[in-house]
Amino acid sequence: MTETLFLTSEDVTGLATPAEYVDAVRDGYRQRGQGAPAEPRTKLASDDPKGMLTTYAAVLPDTGAMGGYMYDAGFGARDAWFMTPLFDADSGEPLALLDGASMNPFKTGAVGAVGVDALAREDAETVAIIGSGAQARGQLRAVDTVRDLDTVWVYSPTPENREDFAAQMNTQLDASVASVASSAAAIEGADIVITATTASDPVFDGETLEPGTHVTAMGQYHPEKRELDTTTVERATYVFDLRARAMRDAGSFIHAVDEGVVDEDHVHAELGDVVAGTTEGRTSDEEITVFDSGGTGIETVAAAYLLYERAVEQELGTTLDFAPASEALTGE
Repeated sequence: MTETLFLTSEDVTGLATPAEYVDAVRDGYRQRGQGAPAEPRTKLASDDPKGMLTTYAAVLPDTGAMGGYMYDAGFGARDAWFMTPLFDADSGEPLALLDGASMNPFKTGAVGAVGVDALAREDAETVAIIGSGAQARGQLRAVDTVRDLDTVWVYSPTPENREDFAAQMNTQLDASVASVASSAAAIEGADIVITATTASDPVFDGETLEPGTHVTAMGQYHPEKRELDTTTVERATYVFDLRARAMRDAGSFIHAVDEGVVDEDHVHAELGDVVAGTTEGRTSDEEITVFDSGGTGIETVAAAYLLYERAVEQELGTTLDFAPASEALTGE
């Protein structure tokens, strides 16, 4: 038997700061850029009851861990559950099983921040946020750790939601955060634009993006949904978390290819290539860049291992016994 640590959502809450998540995730993508294996999400859909089951995985050799996410959403309970198994990358033994829901906005925000740090201008200080949910909060808190932010404009269709977002973020950041009545108003003059929505159609007009803008799109991982219009895709130096997502679930990119605006060669690089220094990211202050972040096992494993190490230090969690196959597969 092997003792494996089980960590509840309460166990892992507050174990790491946004900056620490960013550092861990950045190193995970550095490993990806040097050849660490990772695969895009696999999504299995159910029509009755309506729901989906999603998985993805990665191996981070330098971290010494591998694993990923398995989560479902919808179905009869109309809710979601996130399980994160973590294994030792050397021995293969299970290290931990985490309730992954509470870390989700932090690890997803962290990869967005790594994208900003790799692709946005060094002097970027104004941010437009399209969306006002937990993921938008995670994105902004993480980006605040890699750029000296001055002004943030937030837009979402429900006035109360965007106003609540602004009020909450004003207490957590030094930057001034205010809500606006349209996405056009939010992105006007913005150095960084972040889309964190569940939209099926583009949430802003790419013609209005000013030269030098960086865009992080993290809500588009379905082939029929897109946060970005074809103009944004065409104008941008386009970077994916995983290149294999380009024609698999990256709705904005797929639509632009289908419209004949770009082809698959329009993919500039994976984020890991830029972080590892094998491919140049931004080359000028006038360039528009896009980071298409659909969610991978890279940030999941990096974040989960960070939390696992902290939990061990603080003696948190309970242990589960796992039997190795050599013991469990008796054939009887």
